[in-house]
Amino acid sequence: MRAILTGTNEELKMPGSPRDMIVSAERRFPVRIRIGVPSGGFGQRYAEMTAWLDENCGADGWAMTPSGMRGVLNDAVSIYFLDATLASAFVARWCAGYKIETSEGVFRVRTDEPAARTTGRMHRTP
Repeated sequence: MRAILTGTNEELKMPGSPRDMIVSAERRFPVRIRIGVPSGGFGQRYAEMTAWLDENCGADGWAMTPSGMRGVLNDAVSIYFLDATLASAFVARWCAGYKIETSEGVFRVRTDEPAARTTGRMHRTP
């Protein structure tokens, strides 16, 4: 079953242009990170990242907007958060921030998964 929304963008409170989306997000969310879009796009990572954002921030606790550099609209995105802790957790999970370097001021999306925690062997008392 699909819901069909009727009404104008103004009535539905939906920004009509990328610039309006950015202004709206900047007013609502105090924390922003910028992520460079890989040359092949996010691929499956996009769905995984947005699912993580929904789960950890809530569906209304974050926003994503275009954040193009060098005049190219789709080479970077900005993700806005209500809390710096959530932004930091996102960077730790999804970005290659462990290298502490950014490329032209934006984080790069990591291509690997974080290492799984391993447990030590059980200690035996003599």
